[in-house]
Amino acid sequence: MSETTTATRPPEPDFSAITAEELIAYRDAENRFRASGAARAILGEPDTGAAIVWQEIALPGRDLTVRVYRPAPTGEAEAAPPAGLPLVVHVHGGGFVGTAVQCDWTNSHLAAKLPALVVSVEHRLLAPDSPLANAADDGWDVLRHVVRNAARWGADPARAAVFGESCGALISALTAIRAREADLDLKAQVLVNPAVDVTETMFDHPSITEYAYSPSRALPQLRFVQRLAVPPGADAGALSPLYADDLSGLAPALVVVPTQDALADHGRRYAERLREAGTPVRLSEYPGARHAFLTMPGVEPQAEAAQAEILAFLRTALAK
Repeated sequence: MSETTTATRPPEPDFSAITAEELIAYRDAENRFRASGAARAILGEPDTGAAIVWQEIALPGRDLTVRVYRPAPTGEAEAAPPAGLPLVVHVHGGGFVGTAVQCDWTNSHLAAKLPALVVSVEHRLLAPDSPLANAADDGWDVLRHVVRNAARWGADPARAAVFGESCGALISALTAIRAREADLDLKAQVLVNPAVDVTETMFDHPSITEYAYSPSRALPQLRFVQRLAVPPGADAGALSPLYADDLSGLAPALVVVPTQDALADHGRRYAERLREAGTPVRLSEYPGARHAFLTMPGVEPQAEAAQAEILAFLRTALAK
């Protein structure tokens, strides 16, 4: 997998009538754009203090690609990269579209400035033959794989966190719950504009109504995500952290909410539920910021402040 230097962004399709073939074509074209040099004006330039590579890892029943960020070697360190780094497993947003490359700006800064090993999951995207359960398994399996093989990765298994945006934050929240159930001691979870409800109540939150079509056409995309995420007969509640039976004993959470976002109330309500369950949580709202603002520093002025807050939160949580 490689980045391209130029690409043209495709027009947004009609999500109410899109076919499987049209979805694949749109997703491929959109992801080519997001991985292109042309997109850097929106997505930001990576930190030169980080080394970035694609890597294949073997997971149960499949191989999966991850994008790996490490502090860039300097001087004598070139022959011996840092060992025992804190681990951040990241999951990009998008649901049915998206690539880890779109998050290079923040992930490279975390790798360089924490410093840390950041492993971003190129998870299976939502499609008629790939429901949310697949992507959720990818997030969990990557975390478990890297922790179990921490010495080989140069990571400290006792200092691990999960981090995601939008649908990626949903996967990260599910991963944090699975980590508790497996007695894997996470130190932190960072959830940025999270979608945490894919049940029939997904659209009942006031922010969904307020920001359904402005500043972006969010509602058609969210309805499309829900249709792909939960096949008929599947248990939507099991994939909705908002309705988890027990949210106690989870890793301390930073929930980042841009206020001009259809999903704003998802984040607010999840922070409430975490607090009610006794899980430490900080809800941080960014007035006027839009959905996915963290990945768009070229057009979203509050992205840098949010990145700095995430960096400070993780630095404290992952300290030795």
